[in-house]
Amino acid sequence: MAARKEIPKKKSRTKVAIRDNYLLIKKDSLTQEDPWRIFHIMSEFVEGFDVLRQVVPAVSFFGSARLHSDSPYYKMAMETSRNLAEAGFSIITGAGPGIMEAANRGARLGKGKSVGLNIEIPLPQKPNRYIDVYLSFRYFFVRKVMFVKYSSGFVILPGGYGTLDELFESLTLIQTERISPFPIVLMGKSYWQDLFQWVKEVLLVQGAISPSDLNLIHLTDDSREVVKIICNFPRSAS
Repeated sequence: MAARKEIPKKKSRTKVAIRDNYLLIKKDSLTQEDPWRIFHIMSEFVEGFDVLRQVVPAVSFFGSARLHSDSPYYKMAMETSRNLAEAGFSIITGAGPGIMEAANRGARLGKGKSVGLNIEIPLPQKPNRYIDVYLSFRYFFVRKVMFVKYSSGFVILPGGYGTLDELFESLTLIQTERISPFPIVLMGKSYWQDLFQWVKEVLLVQGAISPSDLNLIHLTDDSREVVKIICNFPRSAS
């Protein structure tokens, strides 16, 4: 497949992104524009479907953009993505620096397809230099569909609100049977352990989740174990 790589143009994407905040504001003068936004949303779905159907099977990586190459988690992401690429998986990230860069870099080292799904936000994100297949999205919800639809698993390393959002949204989709189950692996035991304990000692004890919901999460620091978890995960027949 010919790699598609389009670096964002220099025109102001920030103004466009801020204007789309209006999508969530109920005012007559603004909601009149909503039907026309549907066409842009449709175009993002169509392009995403057209490009990403050619990169499966794939694994998505999530983690902080603020962790640099001297972080042990950067090295962990790079090693794990390399092993998965060597096992035949494409690697999908959010296209930015930090953990995303590490995963794309590992994909290159493992001779796999390195995919970046950028998001247009008020503080522009510069795509990392290890991406072969690049798409840029204006709408978060379209981009999230692409991560879920074309992934055989999620590998989630230390990160902030955005990383937590991807973690709990994927758990919710599987728990509510909106998507077929796939493995969700948390890497960085020391980072995630307290959160995992809280889930067990508060959510589970107070009945907010079921005991089986704990099985949706795998916790490890071993990149080889990640490959085994994802490769051996039972797939739906549908």
